[in-house]
Amino acid sequence: MRTRRKLLISSIVCVLLLVCGIAQASQFRIAIMQDERGAAGKFRPLEAYLKSKGVEFSFVAAPDYPSAAKMFASGEVDAMFSGSSIAGIFILKDLASPLVRPVTKEGTTTYHADIIAPAGAPKFTGQADYFKGKRVIFTALASSGEVYYHSIPNIKSANAVLLKAASHGAAIDALSAGSADVAIVKNHMWGKVKAKYPQLTLVGVDYEANPDGTLIVSKKADAKSVAKVSAALLEIKDDPSAQAKAVRSELGIKGYIKTTPADFKHTMELLKRAGVDRSFNFSF
Repeated sequence: MRTRRKLLISSIVCVLLLVCGIAQASQFRIAIMQDERGAAGKFRPLEAYLKSKGVEFSFVAAPDYPSAAKMFASGEVDAMFSGSSIAGIFILKDLASPLVRPVTKEGTTTYHADIIAPAGAPKFTGQADYFKGKRVIFTALASSGEVYYHSIPNIKSANAVLLKAASHGAAIDALSAGSADVAIVKNHMWGKVKAKYPQLTLVGVDYEANPDGTLIVSKKADAKSVAKVSAALLEIKDDPSAQAKAVRSELGIKGYIKTTPADFKHTMELLKRAGVDRSFNFSF
């Protein structure tokens, strides 16, 4: 009798473990950088929305981009909301594909690099020698920052002092404080704050655009789950539900649009000029 009872209990435990395993596997897992404080919080309405559409959705913390790349390669995560250069690198490594990207309340889906300097500074010539003897600050691995800088022809000859900022806003603050001579930042950020910095001016622009905030999906992700997530995100724009309104409000968007590798044409050109290839390990 005891033996039968033990066998029954063992069978029940095995079934529960199997069910839990299936439930865990069915979750759509999105990598979130651990150093991005509050990153997961702003996506909570999106999590609720996807669950209302029958999509199980969870976040997986990644300490850095190399770790995220390993997660993609091993199938530990299914997706990540990403800046264009990181998305481009993952595409280049054949680890992920772009799925959708947000349309902001202003109607934008792309961005580019702005070069900022103190008022009175000469215009950016497009040449590396512009940066000679200068302290240049930018955000690491950003298409509108470090990647753009390294894409400039013969830039190594400039021998500039390179400074990395935690964000585009922080780069502008450092320039304003005199800690740098030139900043390369995202145009949307400069557009938002330039009125606060009359002592700074726009000296150069990268007129080509990069996709903004794209959701990239792992090549190993379940195709049915990807299709389900894509359909749900594309519905947000016209969905009158409270959940959809909460997503649009919290993320400051109108909705999402489809995104393909073709949308990354300029980003891939920047990466190539910067010397990034499939072996790149997220550090210049």
